[in-house]
Amino acid sequence: MAAEGGGKEMNEIKTQFTTREGLYKLLSHSEYSRPNRVPFNSQGSNPVKVSFVNVNDQSGNGDRICFNVGRELYFYIYKGVRKAADLSKPIDKRIYKGTQPTCHDFNHLTATADSVSLLVGFSAGQVQLIDPIKKETSKLFNEERLIDKSRVTSVKWVPGSESLFLVAHSSGNMYLYNVEHTCGTTTPHYQLLKQGESFAVHTCKSKSTRNPLLKWTVGEGALNEFAFSPDGKFLASVSQDGFLRVFNFDSVELHGTMKSYFGGLLCVCWSPDGKYIVTGGEDDLVTVWSFVDCRVIARGQGHKSWVSVVAFDPNTTSVEETDPMEFSGSDEDFQELINFGRDRANSTQSRLSKRNSTDSRPVSVTYRFGSVGQDTQLCLWDLTEDILFPHQPLSRTRTHTNVMNATSPPAGSAGANPGSNGNTITSPSNSIPPPLPRSNSLPHSAVSNTGSKSSVDSAIASGVSKFATLSLHDRKERHDKDHKRNHSMGHISSKSSDKLNLVTKNKTDPAKTLGTPLCPRMEDVPLLEPLICKKIAHERLTVLIFLEDCIVTACQEGFICTWARPGKVGLLPSQNQANSPSGTVV
Repeated sequence: MAAEGGGKEMNEIKTQFTTREGLYKLLSHSEYSRPNRVPFNSQGSNPVKVSFVNVNDQSGNGDRICFNVGRELYFYIYKGVRKAADLSKPIDKRIYKGTQPTCHDFNHLTATADSVSLLVGFSAGQVQLIDPIKKETSKLFNEERLIDKSRVTSVKWVPGSESLFLVAHSSGNMYLYNVEHTCGTTTPHYQLLKQGESFAVHTCKSKSTRNPLLKWTVGEGALNEFAFSPDGKFLASVSQDGFLRVFNFDSVELHGTMKSYFGGLLCVCWSPDGKYIVTGGEDDLVTVWSFVDCRVIARGQGHKSWVSVVAFDPNTTSVEETDPMEFSGSDEDFQELINFGRDRANSTQSRLSKRNSTDSRPVSVTYRFGSVGQDTQLCLWDLTEDILFPHQPLSRTRTHTNVMNATSPPAGSAGANPGSNGNTITSPSNSIPPPLPRSNSLPHSAVSNTGSKSSVDSAIASGVSKFATLSLHDRKERHDKDHKRNHSMGHISSKSSDKLNLVTKNKTDPAKTLGTPLCPRMEDVPLLEPLICKKIAHERLTVLIFLEDCIVTACQEGFICTWARPGKVGLLPSQNQANSPSGTVV
């Protein structure tokens, strides 16, 4: 009987959790799903995915949400923490036959109150461009499946472009498309543009410009996800062969690689400043990789099954100073200094780095990221000073915690994480001693030989956006030059070749990579413990998105949940019933 009681407690779904910045609450009245709210039978279906866009309308409520459930695709006004979700009035609803939506992405550059461009990938390999506001606008790419017949695993607009988009398939191929071009009525023929270790890039041979513009073949097995760096210059991809590969997107060059502890890698995300990449996958771990040093700097252990999504929270950060009262500047300056939000992430990080090197009062940033998995658990993690700079001496300081536009609880509030009790650690430069342990990280040993930071070549050899406009003759001429210069190996932008951990030409034996910089042993890198690890769904989790005033999660039953950040709770429970379209809370 005791075992049954314990099992029941383990299966209890959590509706709130506490971190150092306060209490996060599940807003059941803000749950999105199919209009009937009946749990979706997810057997054999593709993962539920969610995309957001802001259409900048005059109402002040410009957020829109798109999600797929089975063969259905929905487009709603997203009211977040402010009001109850009205599921009876979708702006657009589509039901597909013979194929299922697998992923989607909005073009934020072109979004207006009257029109949005939404790309949708499908299980049979097609990609559709739709406008869920105008409804009648639609284009279909790879319609006859002549380009690729396998499932679309990831689709994204190229940053800064209104017309270019990239599509990944379970075949292990990626394709670059232009919405203005057609796909042709015959199977495309390709010629080699560039080749490197475990990847090759081809152009489409055609008398007239047609899609796809480029074909990337990457690694072995399915290409599960890719993500552009915040500045749009680099592309990180994770594959079923267990490799993270990071490319300079414009010059089509390999920057660095990493191997999972075992099994495939399923998800990838960049830090807001582009300095770190987090991956998750079938080894049940989250792995933190340094873009600058091209090495694993930490692993996180907390999930009991495959990790399906990792995401950084750009709205939560800790800024540590020896004496916050001596900060010379206005409150607005301080807010800007510690805000990693969206477009200002790079400039903010630049200011933080400059302040670290020139000011006698050290300032440092703690990165927050989250993960969800097939174990139905949400984990939140803090990437702290002792992990990021393991060879720098540590001194105890006061902590200033900031949650953008959120209310911080008083120090010592109930439920606060014991590792964030106000006695935190910062690290000035010049160092040798090993790091001191923190409650939320368990460094097994000091990481050996960080070496000098590898430099990233700022010159771009050949931009894909420019390549898309070249004539056939120009493209062939450029291809010949590139092929001679980069034959078989490709040009590597990093000067620290010993840190690139390149894959051999033959299929890499996992037993031979374990214990190398490509895949360190568990005891060779710091081991993170999650700040919180909560069961929040009955079915496997497939979505984790950090927004300004909430966190959004979704599970394979088709329920999209909103978690209000501290101080951002919307309606009172008494108002939920009155505003909920069904009158009940699921």
